[in-house]
Amino acid sequence: MIDAQQDTPRLSDDQLQEIVGLLHDADSAELKLTVPDEGQKGWRSTVVALGMDPMDAFLRQVFFFDTPALDLDAAGVVVRARRTQGKPDDSVVKLRPVIPAELPDEVRAQKGFGVEVDALPGGYVCSGSFKAKLGHEYVKPAIAGEKPFSSLFDADQRAFYADHAPEGIGLDDLSVLGPVLVLKLKFSPEGYERRLVAELWLYPDGSRILELSTKCTPGEAFQVAAETRAYLAGLGVNLFGEQQTKTRTALEYFAGQLAE
Repeated sequence: MIDAQQDTPRLSDDQLQEIVGLLHDADSAELKLTVPDEGQKGWRSTVVALGMDPMDAFLRQVFFFDTPALDLDAAGVVVRARRTQGKPDDSVVKLRPVIPAELPDEVRAQKGFGVEVDALPGGYVCSGSFKAKLGHEYVKPAIAGEKPFSSLFDADQRAFYADHAPEGIGLDDLSVLGPVLVLKLKFSPEGYERRLVAELWLYPDGSRILELSTKCTPGEAFQVAAETRAYLAGLGVNLFGEQQTKTRTALEYFAGQLAE
């Protein structure tokens, strides 16, 4: 998924050198592919080809926080909270892109912080994230206005946010962008030795994004990408459609709703 074939944009030599450097200093890598929501090779045929059973999936509600003008997004900051069926709520404060070697040592040493390279056909991004598990029923009351948004984030997350968010925009000043309903399925398809994750994001306007992904260590990213691409291509999965980002689509949709 790092460097696709045929009509998908290829990475230049300079980009390949850059991603090798990023992977060297990252904690993990995630290879991603979004499947178009149209045509014979759309996400429905992919579900069938991979033998996915939607009854095995679990539900999520994903909430983003930003200003109506998406000031955080413009600064490369992502603030998110999630409710997951049968699991504790969680939150994240993310900065992207980052150069791992330029991050402070004290930040890299924090337990809840990680650096990940996300790679997809023709592109990649390196992000640094503070994640936190919240327990059950944390997000719902905050979204309902019963608790401040800042209550969803621990001290390390709040400090990281303060260091990178635009000046004068606090966590409690943000607007809720969401929710997006997500069906998530972790499975091991026949003929593939690794575990795949499928996420179907269902937006309020009826649009959908199906993302397939697999995680690996940075050192095995290129090998896993080649094996995964070959496997999916052999099943007829469309590897050459326009790649959509779940977060960007959600932010733009809900910011548009706020503007209206």
